[in-house]
Amino acid sequence: MRIYRCGTFWTETRRISWCKFWRSSILRRKRAGCAGERRMSSPSSNPIAALCQVTSTPDKEANFSSCRRLVEQAREGGACMAFLPEGFDFIGSSREETLQLSEALEGETIQRYTRLARQSGVWLSLGGFHERGPDWESDRRIYNSHVIINDQGCIVSVYRKCHLFDVELTGRGVSLKESAFTIPGPQIVPPVPTPLGKVGLAVCYDLRFPELSLALMRQGAEILTYPSAFTVATGAAHWEVLLRARAIETQCFVVAAAQVGRHHQNRTSFGHALLVDPWGEVIGRCGGEEPGLALAEIDMEKLKRVRRDMPVQTHRREAQLYQGHTSTH
Repeated sequence: MRIYRCGTFWTETRRISWCKFWRSSILRRKRAGCAGERRMSSPSSNPIAALCQVTSTPDKEANFSSCRRLVEQAREGGACMAFLPEGFDFIGSSREETLQLSEALEGETIQRYTRLARQSGVWLSLGGFHERGPDWESDRRIYNSHVIINDQGCIVSVYRKCHLFDVELTGRGVSLKESAFTIPGPQIVPPVPTPLGKVGLAVCYDLRFPELSLALMRQGAEILTYPSAFTVATGAAHWEVLLRARAIETQCFVVAAAQVGRHHQNRTSFGHALLVDPWGEVIGRCGGEEPGLALAEIDMEKLKRVRRDMPVQTHRREAQLYQGHTSTH
């Protein structure tokens, strides 16, 4: 098993500093080093996902520069797809600033990312774009949109966040009402075929609704994405356990890019971006302090083994036990 962390590359037997890691043969695929490097540089290597962690601010230009560097590092690391978190474009300090900075899907921000995908040859998961809604001129409301761009620079899927974060945790300093300016998405979207596998799309608070992940799995998802900007209080309590639960119950890989640190005086995010395999093991991890990048292989043979050895989905008695018994409370 190989575990990748932001800032440091870990194998079972040795640790390599960040700078040395980026110069090493695992990245250039020119020569073999430790056992982990030999496996990664093999012609039969599994595809590599890049898990990104950023600290967005209201400065859209600075945010793009930071994300572009991570995508370039992902390409150098051999990744075929990079996952950016919710609010990769910006995190505003007020409702008014958020609405002012928002754009249409055809605007300059997404155009820059389509060019970046094409130039780098890397697929992009843009975890939560502030997209102006269809009646923007009259109601000034937005979608929280998860955009997938292929390596040719084409938008291949857009999912608009269905579950909005309207939460006030008394005594924990958490008070957010996303619905005050955000339109809930109308539907889930089918999993997207990518070089990694079939990717099911979600955003942040969607993580708390297992019905969504199960629906995506039934539609063929092999990888679930939860790009997020979790608060510190909710992240410390629930982040990792929820991600691992979603992976275990669906027997999917789970990729959760994250925002980290202080965005402005009003908001701080938990970080700890994670990539979890179908057995619930963490195979890619970023810490909770700084932006960075983690790389991990997506081994579809392991997914097949897990589903074969523990055929949970064939054991599910949906029609006999669950249909018609959804609680309204």
